[in-house]
Amino acid sequence: MMRAAAEPPPEFGTDWHDPLTAAPPISKPGTKACEVTVAEAQFRDFTPYKGAYAPPRGCGDRWSKVVLRLDGKVKGRQYDRLGYLRIGGVEVLRTSTPQPSPDGIAWSVEKDVTRYSDTLRRARDVEMLIGNVVDDTYTGILDVKVTLTFYAAERTARSATQNPQHTQHTQDTPDRVLTLDNGTLTTPRNSERLLAEVYATGSGGGCEEYWYLTVPDEAPYSCKADNGPYREVQIKVDGHLAGIASPFPTVWTGGWSNPFLWYVIPGPRAFDVRPITYDLTPFAGVLNDGKAHRVEVSVVGVPQGQSGWSTPVNVLVWQDEGRKQVTGAVTRQQESVPDNSTSYKPGSEHRLDTEGGHRLTVSGYVDTSHGRVTTTVTRALAHTSTHRWTAGETMDALDARWTDDETVTTAGRGPARVIRADRTYTMDGTTTLGDGDRLRTVLALGDRAAVEESRGGRTVAWQRLDDSYAGDATYTANVPRDQRHAVATTSERYRLYGSGSCYDRSLTTVQGALTRDRTRC
Repeated sequence: MMRAAAEPPPEFGTDWHDPLTAAPPISKPGTKACEVTVAEAQFRDFTPYKGAYAPPRGCGDRWSKVVLRLDGKVKGRQYDRLGYLRIGGVEVLRTSTPQPSPDGIAWSVEKDVTRYSDTLRRARDVEMLIGNVVDDTYTGILDVKVTLTFYAAERTARSATQNPQHTQHTQDTPDRVLTLDNGTLTTPRNSERLLAEVYATGSGGGCEEYWYLTVPDEAPYSCKADNGPYREVQIKVDGHLAGIASPFPTVWTGGWSNPFLWYVIPGPRAFDVRPITYDLTPFAGVLNDGKAHRVEVSVVGVPQGQSGWSTPVNVLVWQDEGRKQVTGAVTRQQESVPDNSTSYKPGSEHRLDTEGGHRLTVSGYVDTSHGRVTTTVTRALAHTSTHRWTAGETMDALDARWTDDETVTTAGRGPARVIRADRTYTMDGTTTLGDGDRLRTVLALGDRAAVEESRGGRTVAWQRLDDSYAGDATYTANVPRDQRHAVATTSERYRLYGSGSCYDRSLTTVQGALTRDRTRC
């Protein structure tokens, strides 16, 4: 289906289409719905909004789905800003904002937060912050409202929260949602399954916002890192490596020196920053001793003393109702030698080639009321990139690819269950500053995943995600806003298909006008 298209102007004016993405809307059940306002604030500085949350009345305390919605407005001039929302200390949303038009824009973000139901069943403190600066130049005040809509549970089914393209398990809602206490975790003694979420973001205006472009000290470039652009997010339990992951190379809405790329269509995940998920179930038997255990998250590759990364942690817990304590042990922890090599070639066009990778396997068992269950998690990371630039960085180009492949095998009574998730992230872009200070950026981004579940060697479910962005934008740099004579064509295609599902939507904008909105499935 093709929706009506707008006639684009010859160049950007003072207004353009409100920001939107091609991602699918959150599906909602047809049960009774109750809405609660969680936060309503105007962000002018770095003062957090603090309020109180109370559970809804009239929809019970077991829900088939809980949907968070953020509605925002801003006008004037403002940078992109990063924000979070925490309820009872649990981070339920990490987001960034679009840059406004002089006339003003409105945008919205929806997220399925059913997995945080344990947190939402009781009254909680609320903290939200979208750090901002408002002065005579940057006039945009961020006006934001966040609501939660609760859909009452079906009588015949327990609520489910799984979204297979983002995580690796078909799962029910966790029994508990925990946060770290001064870097330590104390789990219920009957925990039989554990997942850690880490909302890892490199940001803050420094070079770690563009970590994928950093170079070693020997190379003449504005953003330096001792060992180049390889980054890896690690989680440790009591000093033992428990999980590894490639961070998603998020491009915020001021990225690549060209805000005209992002005024309408943001890059993948920019508005809804998804957490990295680690399966810590192999450590459940160790953690269930009633003591506090040290849990640490670090980002490999960040120069010593360099700030710019935020890594808040939630831990999702499933408990064994048939046992007061679940015992177990870690039986295997094996990793490859981490690989990170860079090759720099000077010249009229400088070039840095980078290859990196790491592999980790962790296995452990728990003795549950339904028998011994062994979980083995294998994760393999790889990064390849070529970075080219000229003197003064008047030409700056990157062609990069990251893979993050994970297999979780669960063996107990009955056939072994295997969930395999292969994730691929790509970035291919060039920025040039030419005659008359005309700055042009051509950029393509990809967020892809293939997820497959098998039992006893037989595939029972599968899904593919392909979220692709492309943009080409040019404007005159170093002049007032009304003299930039900017033009841009941007597009996104979001495809999600597999066993029992199909979604395919494409968007195109020209000079801020939405010229194409097509759905295929």
